[in-house]
Amino acid sequence: MKWTKEQLEAIEIRGKNILVSAAAGSGKTAVLVERIKQLIIRDEVPLNRMLIVTFSNAAASEMREKIVNSISKAL
Repeated sequence: MKWTKEQLEAIEIRGKNILVSAAAGSGKTAVLVERIKQLIIRDEVPLNRMLIVTFSNAAASEMREKIVNSISKAL
């Protein structure tokens, strides 16, 4: 996927907590999935050290599935 400058910043920034807020369809979920994947695989951050918040149970389930699929593909 081709990331915008802002998306890349959200994916790659380290050492800080971040909040990703943008309009529907802007790629928030894809950015967060990529960030989480990189934190787990590249930076070896344990998942139990992350707080990932969504606005609904449905969104949480969708994100969980996308994270698992993304990590599985990468491995």
